[in-house]
Amino acid sequence: MTIPTPPDLQRGIFQRHVATFKMLGIGFLTLLLLIPLAMIRSVLGERMERRNAAVEEITSILGKEQLLVGPILTVPFRYQFTTWKEEKVGEKIIKKEELATAIANAYFLPATLEVEGAIHPEKRYRGIYEAVVYRGDLRIKGTFTSPDPHILKVEPKDMLWEDSAITLAVPDLRGTQERLNLTWGNQTLPFEPGSKLDGFPSGIHTRIGLAKMTGDIPFEIKLTLRGSEGIYFTPVGVENRVLLSSSWPDPSFKGAFLPTERQVSAGGFKARWQMSHYSRGYPQQWTDRHDSSALDAGMAMSSRFGVSFLTLVDVYRQVERSTKYGILFIAMIFTTFFLFDVLASLKLHPFQYILVAAALCLFYLALLSLSEFIPFSVAYAIAALASTLLISLYCLKILASGAQTLIVTVIMAAVYGFLYIILQLQDYSLLVGTVGLFIALATVMYATRNINWYEGVRK
Repeated sequence: MTIPTPPDLQRGIFQRHVATFKMLGIGFLTLLLLIPLAMIRSVLGERMERRNAAVEEITSILGKEQLLVGPILTVPFRYQFTTWKEEKVGEKIIKKEELATAIANAYFLPATLEVEGAIHPEKRYRGIYEAVVYRGDLRIKGTFTSPDPHILKVEPKDMLWEDSAITLAVPDLRGTQERLNLTWGNQTLPFEPGSKLDGFPSGIHTRIGLAKMTGDIPFEIKLTLRGSEGIYFTPVGVENRVLLSSSWPDPSFKGAFLPTERQVSAGGFKARWQMSHYSRGYPQQWTDRHDSSALDAGMAMSSRFGVSFLTLVDVYRQVERSTKYGILFIAMIFTTFFLFDVLASLKLHPFQYILVAAALCLFYLALLSLSEFIPFSVAYAIAALASTLLISLYCLKILASGAQTLIVTVIMAAVYGFLYIILQLQDYSLLVGTVGLFIALATVMYATRNINWYEGVRK
């Protein structure tokens, strides 16, 4: 009986565990490839920042997102409060209680509010980047009911009706080219710039100077404004009705209320909202004397409703989502090559794995660069075809088998097709992705079921 020498013993141990060593090496290479994927995501982040800066430049000139709050009736009133006044009596200073008078504001919301508008969107470009801007032609009308000061614990004699005003808060009025007027009953009153509402610095107002408000008074405002991204309204009326129409084919209805009726087609959309004041968190009237239920910017945002004109497909977000699967797909392709290595007794060098991984990483870079100029689906097809073709031609040489190269090509086509399906899904992407991974794992388990990993050969 021949006793193996130490070198022979070491070679035997190495041969028995060669598959394990290869697996460890491939795992290390896979983790190492997180570095180029992180670099690609860094480039993606830089491109997104440049896009956002270009969009911000366009919208800063042509108008921001618009949120209309109002119209709101503002009526000043007098109120008295107790104060202490110091007086010197002889050599002593005493405090004397006395009543002082100050002015506060009472705010009243309309009984009915109706808005009819036609929104005309258009795309503006800064280099290769685009932003959606619009011109809105709005007709705002409704009625104000005679307010009851007693609800606010204010005496009617203290109301300063002659200083009453109507105010409408609008974030950006740079697109308004004509003078704005308020039709108040039988009067036509010009608006002045500036809002009379705390927390809403931008807007318009006009003094209506009532002797006293009695009965219901109708109002109407015709407003043309420019904005970007979206237009929103607040349900300040007891009854609220909004009707919008536009040529934009891909509206995104957002906010606290969705349209009760909508018609969307390739030629545009029509949408109607209708709601009451019961669904909001602020009352019909309040004062600015520390009233916690007053309408403020936060309440306006939480109750707003409207439509967004942002493009539905953001190619940068699509590319970002695809890079999240990068390490997974590299591992799947490496697994395929490893199985060829083990089952077909090939001897693939780690450098060959690295070249294949580089081609897989270049897919994401090609996808990012192409999608900035052509539709995402076309960019995806070109990038996937280039990556698959590059790896398949390389496999013809390193695998030395047309059948095995065909298998690699089919697997890569399936992987890229599977990724594209996941990117198009929203609600079911996690479910479909999980099912796909189970299928991939089951395929690997079936292909390796007869391998004796201690010997490295099939039984």
